[in-house]
Amino acid sequence: MKLNRLWIVTAISASVLAGMTGIAHAEADPKLWSVVKEAFFAKRDIQEVDFIKIDAPRRAESGAQVPVTFSYDKAAANGVDIKKIYVLVDANPIQLASTYHLTDLLGNFIMETRIRMETDSYVRLVGETADGKLYMAKREIRAAGGCGGTVDNDEAAVRAEAGKIKMNVESPVQFGSPNQAVFNIRHVMRTGLQRDLVSQGFVPAFYINKTAFTYNGKPVMTVDVGVGTSENPYMKFKFTPDAPGKLEVVATDNEGKVFSQAIDVKG
Repeated sequence: MKLNRLWIVTAISASVLAGMTGIAHAEADPKLWSVVKEAFFAKRDIQEVDFIKIDAPRRAESGAQVPVTFSYDKAAANGVDIKKIYVLVDANPIQLASTYHLTDLLGNFIMETRIRMETDSYVRLVGETADGKLYMAKREIRAAGGCGGTVDNDEAAVRAEAGKIKMNVESPVQFGSPNQAVFNIRHVMRTGLQRDLVSQGFVPAFYINKTAFTYNGKPVMTVDVGVGTSENPYMKFKFTPDAPGKLEVVATDNEGKVFSQAIDVKG
């Protein structure tokens, strides 16, 4: 399923609904989900489960930087093997914030990251198995103003900083066990919905769209990143190295630029 083809259609329908919600100053509207589900998972059954979880504040301090922790407990899943996890924010103008492509090197998937939210909304994780079965967790979060607004960036500084990566694996490393890795990339992550402070025209989208992590050449995780991800994307996750080696990441942005980093992982 090529979800990217649905972004524009879904953005139009949900931006209208989100605007109505914002005007009413209401809490997250559960009725938005029927529109989002039809656009992304039309006529497919989705089972709500407790082996996929979202941890987040009930009310975020800033809609531009909403801290969340996503998890998938393989042991508790009782044989359900999730291969992809979609992150959707019902009331965002573009609902698909990111897609995680998982591998066995992750073990139990635990991801700390930050997302954008335009208004109060349900955030959903939809996990998909190799044979297309869908499982979901949801959480209501109150937040505002993360996707639009105005920007007044120094363009030269933005371009100079874009793509600078910091990555590390916490010590001491234990081979054969989960180890925590932290990844952070400098990037303004413009949504395409923000306006220039002076001209009031829309500022073109400019964002990281993919990060691919490998260990000793083997895939660890690939993330399709969307504009629902906060500025300076941050990911904290666990993976299981079986021997000393090299953790590498290759990131790309929507303008085709490529950024990479590699670190040695030693015992």
